[in-house]
Amino acid sequence: MAVRLVALRALGLGDLLTAVPALRALARAHPDHERILLAPAELEPIIDLLDGAVHAIAHTEGVREPPRALPAVADRADVAVNLHGRGPQSTALLRAAAPRTLIAFGEQDEWREDEHEVERWCRLLAAAGIPADPSELDLSPPPQPAPHPGATVIHPGASAPARRWPAARWAIVARAAPGPVVVTAGPGEGELAQTVAHGSGAATFEGDLRELAALVAGAARVLCTDTGIAHLATALGTPSVVLFGPTSPAHWGPPSERPRHRVIWRGGRGDPNALRPDPGLLAIEPDDVLEAIA
Repeated sequence: MAVRLVALRALGLGDLLTAVPALRALARAHPDHERILLAPAELEPIIDLLDGAVHAIAHTEGVREPPRALPAVADRADVAVNLHGRGPQSTALLRAAAPRTLIAFGEQDEWREDEHEVERWCRLLAAAGIPADPSELDLSPPPQPAPHPGATVIHPGASAPARRWPAARWAIVARAAPGPVVVTAGPGEGELAQTVAHGSGAATFEGDLRELAALVAGAARVLCTDTGIAHLATALGTPSVVLFGPTSPAHWGPPSERPRHRVIWRGGRGDPNALRPDPGLLAIEPDDVLEAIA
């Protein structure tokens, strides 16, 4: 029977992409293991862009909260790695699956609040004796043609209202940004994309994550708030302008040594899951975004 490694990251796109350096480190440390990512099914279309760091996804429920149960493939794995969070719920789930080796905060090292998400998971692995390089964020672009080559891609959505910049401001940017302009929509965001695109001549785009990756890979630039597509632009090397509000770019932003990615942040902090746009995000004006493009 093949030796098996499972890594729990039952979260969204941006969360997966910040864990890529850790997943690559695990692949180097365990080249003979079957490496399974425990994550939502929606992430499956881009797993092959990680160049073999992960062999497959075993589907978990939902995002944000630890899943109530793990897929059967997690049972008695040779190595189980908690890349989901600080615990204790997620760690307890993996421990109950009886792995031979468990890597998690509280086991090899302790959680730190003031730390970039990429560096956090690399530090955990280093504490377990597995060297990890936080700069290994890049993905291979999908082989399929870009649906809108050279476009300015605007993504107005985010998983929480706290990180959504007003649609009216995005519409101003859509009318003034270098064309062609494409406004993207995640699940349930089609009406928002139409609102932003209306009257600007912009196209709208809805697709799975692989189609979105192809769009971003061929784009001239990406404009968005702190959400998954921002991390996709970093991973594919597409220039970006990312608007931050309740969270600091020091925790979730693109690496400072990559100048083609620019952040706008007014220095405040708040609840990233709040039900209203963060005041710091609302302090950003359309001219700030257009100036960052220029």
